[in-house]
Amino acid sequence: MARDERRILDGALMREALRALDAHLEKPLHLIIGGGGAMVLAYAIPLHTQDVDAFPVEPGQLAAVQARASLVARELNIAPDWLNQHFETFTFVLPGDYASRLRSVFQGQWLRADALGPEDLLVMKCMAGREKDRPHARRLMRERCDLDIVDRRLSELAQKGVAKAAQACDFFDDLKEEVGA
Repeated sequence: MARDERRILDGALMREALRALDAHLEKPLHLIIGGGGAMVLAYAIPLHTQDVDAFPVEPGQLAAVQARASLVARELNIAPDWLNQHFETFTFVLPGDYASRLRSVFQGQWLRADALGPEDLLVMKCMAGREKDRPHARRLMRERCDLDIVDRRLSELAQKGVAKAAQACDFFDDLKEEVGA
């Protein structure tokens, strides 16, 4: 397969990449996965992506594993930046108690990966406010999602004057109407 024909990540390939990363590690790493990776691995929402949005529980660890993630990319012919460390810059919108809703999606010898809860993914989807996220956001709302958590967090962000939070509240209100919540 040519480099320009890199494989797209689905659930099986994401798990294979996590297993391969685990095999390359020499010390424990705990990742929190969000975005499409979380939706696929934790909620079986069928979608394909180029990357797995992730951040380490212990700050600064992800940069140390990028060389190992690059090895995995070459081995599996997936995007070199398949482990997306830039995702962490958006996690400031998460509620302080997001860790209480994490769902385990992978446990290896060295690597542990947990996915964000549906409420927390929904907060992030609303903050992004992209039309392409609407179907995924509606699906998350049906995952035994506590919409009060989402509403409370988006309102907090809006009251703090966080950029795009007011639009996120409107996006969320539209979603609630669409699903009859």
